[in-house]
Amino acid sequence: MSADPRVSIHPDSSVLMAAIAARLITKLVDIQDKHGEATVVLTGGTVGIGTLRAVADSPAAPAVDWSRVNFWWGDERFVAAGDDDRNTGQARLALLSHLAVDPARVHEPGSTDDFGSPEEAASDYARRLRDAAQAEHAADASDDRPDTPGSLPRFDVVLLGVGPDAHVASLFPEQAGIREKNLTVVGVRNSPKPPPERISLTLPAINTATEVWMVVAGEDKAGAVGLALAGANPVQVPAAGPRGLSRTLWLIDENAASRVPEQLVRKESTGS
Repeated sequence: MSADPRVSIHPDSSVLMAAIAARLITKLVDIQDKHGEATVVLTGGTVGIGTLRAVADSPAAPAVDWSRVNFWWGDERFVAAGDDDRNTGQARLALLSHLAVDPARVHEPGSTDDFGSPEEAASDYARRLRDAAQAEHAADASDDRPDTPGSLPRFDVVLLGVGPDAHVASLFPEQAGIREKNLTVVGVRNSPKPPPERISLTLPAINTATEVWMVVAGEDKAGAVGLALAGANPVQVPAAGPRGLSRTLWLIDENAASRVPEQLVRKESTGS
């Protein structure tokens, strides 16, 4: 059963990113206490990458055993591995290069260096997710999920930004990706936002996460946020679709909150 959304509003984007960073560090410590390791799905964008910088700068960051954190990405641009547009490269500069991570636990989606099409890269990413799920299932006999390996590992926290058009990951309104019901990863072509070719987790894959955190700042996102929280159809408003199994958080700044239904609002100056 998925969780109804809860909204936390912060005064501005800098406070928001610091609050998300503090919340993420605390969450990863708690998860490691329970499972020994933790898995986070990262996002790009201004807030996503800014949050990673805030994590790296936090004096609390050493509380996490970063060598036992698994990193995946919700989407990636299908360009060369060294391209500045890559979410993975930006995440390395902002966070991963500053931490003692285990390279084997950093799972970057494929690039044009290795694959001829976004569909090929998506298929490879889906295979690696299946492999991780099978290894996790075999290693954890106490896992309380159904007794099948499944096609996805446990996603403890999925971070998602939201575009002004309400896209999440690389799932855009009315396109094939947001309509996908069976695959865990899709190749995306003709993205309305450049670059045009991408790789993305699907909505069913995202919604296997224990917690989904929607991280949004800016007045240009207010319409998308309002529609999503009003219960719009995810095909037209993809941001309406993500739901964590135990928690769905909208962590937003005041500029993005102007059209949020009042009954959903919880204003905060710091993360909790």
